[in-house]
Amino acid sequence: MLGRVNHIAIAVPDLAQATATYRDMLGARVSQPQALAEHGVTVVFVELENTKVELLEPLGADSPITAFLEKSPSGGMHHICYEVDDILAARDQLKASGLRVLGDGNPKIGAHGKPVLFLHPKDLNGTLVELEEV
Repeated sequence: MLGRVNHIAIAVPDLAQATATYRDMLGARVSQPQALAEHGVTVVFVELENTKVELLEPLGADSPITAFLEKSPSGGMHHICYEVDDILAARDQLKASGLRVLGDGNPKIGAHGKPVLFLHPKDLNGTLVELEEV
């Protein structure tokens, strides 16, 4: 069911500073910031040969990243995203096996313009997992 790793997301307290670090110090290619109001985040993608790193900053007071940064003020790994061919089939199979899908269980459109779902970290060894349909 799982395809390749699409990206690893890192929550950051200062997106501009984190972007500059990846671009200027590490020499990485980075995208322009993209506000995703439905998800409560602003994101920048660090483009690598084999995958991407997504830098996440809270967008608004209700952002889920705010609570994460309260626990880890300097930031840290937030989630890992795997690609799937059919997100609805993956959701149904995972739910049938006992995994919990966050939210209302229906996909939302993610930063790449494709359907995404998140799986409960308590079901996956403490790791928040995002699935993205490719």
